[in-house]
Amino acid sequence: MRGTPAGDEPPARGAGPWVKAFAYLALFLLGIVEGLIGTFHYSNGPGVLVAICFAVAILITCVLGAQGMRSAAGGVLPAAGWFVTTIVLSTTSSGGSVIITNTPAGKWFLFGGAVCAAAGAVIGFVLWSVINPARRARQSARPPGDR
Repeated sequence: MRGTPAGDEPPARGAGPWVKAFAYLALFLLGIVEGLIGTFHYSNGPGVLVAICFAVAILITCVLGAQGMRSAAGGVLPAAGWFVTTIVLSTTSSGGSVIITNTPAGKWFLFGGAVCAAAGAVIGFVLWSVINPARRARQSARPPGDR
């Protein structure tokens, strides 16, 4: 192929830096959307069930984002988007109105979601900072034809 040294494989299709940048942006925007939808719908349904489901959803998003991107940033970016959105929307306006109320469902959404977002980011970081060196060691131990 043109532009690749002899013996090297061409880069995988769709693995360029722009694709990764857009994927990271999409994960950040997904965290924002989850926070936005959750902020307005956490109190729908019986008791605190919906609020807990939104909290678990951001946890799953962070873990799967890290897994899919194979990096800790894939888990941190949805959590960051969720935090930014919920912090902005949970502050009072100049008129004194609030969106996330001081109810059990509001507390579960805000505090449970914060714990789940942080846990998802930490799980993503641990997955790709602890496991990755082991994978790299196995990769370097393989014969060149098996890679």
